[in-house]
Amino acid sequence: MSVLNHPPAPARRTALQRRIRLLVAATITYNVIEATVAITAGTLASSTALIGFGLDSIVEVASAAAVAWQFSATDHEKRERTALRIIALSFFALAAYVTVDALRALIGGDQAEHSPPGLVLAALSLVVMPFLSAAQRRAGRELGSASAVADSKQTLLCTYLSAVLLIGLALNSAFGWSWADPIAALVIAAVAVKEGREAWRGDACCTPLPGTPSGPRAIEPSDCADDCCSGTQQNGQDQ
Repeated sequence: MSVLNHPPAPARRTALQRRIRLLVAATITYNVIEATVAITAGTLASSTALIGFGLDSIVEVASAAAVAWQFSATDHEKRERTALRIIALSFFALAAYVTVDALRALIGGDQAEHSPPGLVLAALSLVVMPFLSAAQRRAGRELGSASAVADSKQTLLCTYLSAVLLIGLALNSAFGWSWADPIAALVIAAVAVKEGREAWRGDACCTPLPGTPSGPRAIEPSDCADDCCSGTQQNGQDQ
């Protein structure tokens, strides 16, 4: 047997929607600053990884803006699929650019130089992004919004990329391993493709049950193993 919790009450749904809008605004603000610093520092240091990180920040702004657009409507569920598609396409665009630039650097492009601003930025993002991601993910799951959860995963991706970037820049600074920079950029691209595919399929909010058809469609509550897309949670009892 299983027990289903009721979806959020109307007052709670309104509070969650307001919280998501505030978190989205904070995410956009931080990422605009992050993108400006990363792309400027990356250009000065010829760092593909830093430029890719800055472009990911722009993708995050586009992703958050898509969620903000969705929740600006009274019936935000109608805009869910479009918001997910925008998020997915943003991921794919990032991956394509970073891959091409990283391969160019590996086969004879400019070697990345030491970048103190890049190191500071990567370390700061490694601290800030997990909090924004966790807060939006909790609100999105409780509300049952796949796009809000997808955007939170984009923010979490920024955390992972901050760690990858920090390692790549540190190796280059400490040992002069300029190849570490484009390798870090390729890791960024690979993770972006994975997250883009999940957003396109609508897998961001819940885990589909075995046999659920895949494809570009909105996930229905009946497809979800944990029912998080409908704002409910299923708890199995021991046999």
